[in-house]
Amino acid sequence: MTDLRIQPVDGDPMLEQWRHVHNVVVPPAAMSLEEARERLGRYRLENAYVGDVLVGCSTVRPPSGEGAAATVIARVLPEFRRRGFGAALYENGLAHARGLGAETVETCVLAVNGDGLRFAGRRGFVEVDRYVLDGELDEWVDLRLEHGGGH
Repeated sequence: MTDLRIQPVDGDPMLEQWRHVHNVVVPPAAMSLEEARERLGRYRLENAYVGDVLVGCSTVRPPSGEGAAATVIARVLPEFRRRGFGAALYENGLAHARGLGAETVETCVLAVNGDGLRFAGRRGFVEVDRYVLDGELDEWVDLRLEHGGGH
Protein backbone atom coordinates (compact mmCIF):
# COMPACT_ATOMS: atom_id res chain seq x y z
CA MET A 1 0.00 0.00 0.00
CA THR A 2 1.14 3.53 -0.73
CA ASP A 3 1.92 5.81 2.19
CA LEU A 4 -1.45 6.42 3.78
CA ARG A 5 -1.81 9.27 6.24
CA ILE A 6 -4.81 9.27 8.61
CA GLN A 7 -5.51 12.52 10.41
CA PRO A 8 -8.18 13.67 12.84
CA VAL A 9 -10.44 16.29 11.28
CA ASP A 10 -9.32 19.75 12.38
CA GLY A 11 -11.02 22.83 10.98
CA ASP A 12 -13.62 23.46 8.30
CA PRO A 13 -11.48 22.57 5.25
CA MET A 14 -10.84 19.08 6.63
CA LEU A 15 -14.44 18.78 7.80
CA GLU A 16 -15.60 19.66 4.28
CA GLN A 17 -13.35 16.88 2.92
CA TRP A 18 -14.76 14.40 5.46
CA ARG A 19 -18.28 15.45 4.47
CA HIS A 20 -17.47 15.00 0.77
CA VAL A 21 -16.40 11.36 1.28
CA HIS A 22 -19.35 10.67 3.57
CA ASN A 23 -21.83 12.10 1.07
CA VAL A 24 -20.31 10.23 -1.91
CA VAL A 25 -20.32 6.89 -0.08
CA VAL A 26 -23.72 7.23 1.64
CA PRO A 27 -25.77 9.65 -0.48
CA PRO A 28 -29.08 8.86 1.29
CA ALA A 29 -27.51 10.23 4.49
CA ALA A 30 -25.85 13.25 2.86
CA MET A 31 -25.31 15.99 5.39
CA SER A 32 -24.70 19.72 5.45
CA LEU A 33 -21.55 21.30 6.84
CA GLU A 34 -23.53 22.27 9.95
CA GLU A 35 -24.63 18.65 10.49
CA ALA A 36 -21.02 17.53 10.05
CA ARG A 37 -19.90 20.09 12.65
CA GLU A 38 -22.42 18.62 15.08
CA ARG A 39 -20.95 15.15 14.46
CA LEU A 40 -17.44 16.46 15.01
CA GLY A 41 -18.54 17.63 18.46
CA ARG A 42 -19.65 14.10 19.41
CA TYR A 43 -17.49 11.67 17.44
CA ARG A 44 -13.92 11.19 16.26
CA LEU A 45 -13.81 12.02 12.55
CA GLU A 46 -10.70 11.30 10.49
CA ASN A 47 -9.60 11.72 6.89
CA ALA A 48 -7.22 9.48 4.96
CA TYR A 49 -4.80 10.81 2.37
CA VAL A 50 -2.21 9.45 -0.02
CA GLY A 51 0.09 12.40 -0.38
CA ASP A 52 -2.34 15.30 -0.65
CA VAL A 53 -5.08 13.20 -2.27
CA LEU A 54 -8.16 12.49 -0.13
CA VAL A 55 -9.06 8.78 -0.38
CA GLY A 56 -11.40 8.14 2.54
CA CYS A 57 -12.71 9.04 5.96
CA SER A 58 -13.84 7.39 9.16
CA THR A 59 -16.12 7.91 12.12
CA VAL A 60 -15.78 6.46 15.61
CA ARG A 61 -18.79 6.86 17.86
CA PRO A 62 -17.65 6.26 21.44
CA PRO A 63 -19.37 3.79 23.74
CA SER A 64 -21.76 5.34 26.23
CA GLY A 65 -22.87 3.56 29.36
CA GLU A 66 -22.32 0.08 30.75
CA GLY A 67 -21.81 -2.50 28.02
CA ALA A 68 -22.40 0.05 25.24
CA ALA A 69 -20.87 -0.53 21.85
CA ALA A 70 -18.59 1.81 19.94
CA THR A 71 -19.38 2.26 16.27
CA VAL A 72 -16.52 2.24 13.77
CA ILE A 73 -17.26 3.25 10.18
CA ALA A 74 -14.61 3.35 7.43
CA ARG A 75 -15.47 4.93 4.07
CA VAL A 76 -13.31 4.87 0.93
CA LEU A 77 -14.08 6.72 -2.27
CA PRO A 78 -14.98 4.18 -4.99
CA GLU A 79 -11.96 4.93 -7.17
CA PHE A 80 -9.59 4.10 -4.29
CA ARG A 81 -11.11 0.82 -3.09
CA ARG A 82 -9.31 -2.54 -2.97
CA ARG A 83 -5.95 -0.99 -2.13
CA GLY A 84 -5.95 -1.56 1.64
CA PHE A 85 -7.08 1.95 2.58
CA GLY A 86 -10.35 0.77 4.13
CA ALA A 87 -8.52 -1.84 6.19
CA ALA A 88 -6.10 0.79 7.50
CA LEU A 89 -8.93 3.19 8.35
CA TYR A 90 -10.86 0.41 10.04
CA GLU A 91 -7.88 -0.82 12.10
CA ASN A 92 -7.10 2.75 13.17
CA GLY A 93 -10.73 3.34 14.19
CA LEU A 94 -10.91 0.00 15.99
CA ALA A 95 -7.77 0.84 17.98
CA HIS A 96 -9.29 4.19 18.95
CA ALA A 97 -12.57 2.52 20.00
CA ARG A 98 -10.67 -0.03 22.10
CA GLY A 99 -8.72 2.84 23.70
CA LEU A 100 -12.06 4.33 24.74
CA GLY A 101 -12.88 1.08 26.53
CA ALA A 102 -15.23 -0.40 23.94
CA GLU A 103 -15.85 -4.09 24.52
CA THR A 104 -18.31 -4.35 21.65
CA VAL A 105 -17.85 -2.77 18.24
CA GLU A 106 -20.55 -2.18 15.66
CA THR A 107 -20.75 -0.69 12.20
CA CYS A 108 -23.53 0.47 9.91
CA VAL A 109 -23.64 -0.03 6.14
CA LEU A 110 -26.10 1.05 3.48
CA ALA A 111 -27.67 -2.23 2.31
CA VAL A 112 -26.95 -1.53 -1.38
CA ASN A 113 -23.23 -1.09 -0.59
CA GLY A 114 -22.11 -4.64 -1.38
CA ASP A 115 -18.43 -3.65 -1.08
CA GLY A 116 -19.03 -2.35 2.43
CA LEU A 117 -20.99 -5.43 3.53
CA ARG A 118 -18.30 -7.78 2.17
CA PHE A 119 -15.59 -5.67 3.83
CA ALA A 120 -17.35 -5.90 7.21
CA GLY A 121 -18.00 -9.64 6.83
CA ARG A 122 -14.31 -10.32 6.13
CA ARG A 123 -13.44 -8.60 9.39
CA GLY A 124 -15.79 -10.71 11.50
CA PHE A 125 -18.86 -8.50 11.60
CA VAL A 126 -22.23 -10.24 11.56
CA GLU A 127 -25.58 -8.70 10.71
CA VAL A 128 -27.76 -7.88 13.71
CA ASP A 129 -30.45 -5.69 12.16
CA ARG A 130 -31.87 -4.34 8.89
CA TYR A 131 -34.16 -1.35 8.87
CA VAL A 132 -35.52 1.63 6.98
CA LEU A 133 -35.61 4.93 8.84
CA ASP A 134 -39.00 6.61 9.23
CA GLY A 135 -39.87 8.56 6.11
CA GLU A 136 -36.95 7.10 4.16
CA LEU A 137 -36.66 4.43 1.46
CA ASP A 138 -33.10 3.17 1.88
CA GLU A 139 -32.33 0.05 3.86
CA TRP A 140 -29.50 0.05 6.41
CA VAL A 141 -27.65 -2.88 7.97
CA ASP A 142 -26.25 -2.83 11.50
CA LEU A 143 -23.43 -5.29 12.09
CA ARG A 144 -21.59 -6.34 15.26
CA LEU A 145 -18.05 -7.57 15.60
CA GLU A 146 -18.24 -11.01 17.15
CA HIS A 147 -16.15 -11.60 20.29
CA GLY A 148 -13.87 -8.62 19.86
CA GLY A 149 -12.66 -9.94 16.50
CA GLY A 150 -10.45 -7.74 14.48
CA HIS A 151 -8.58 -8.35 11.31
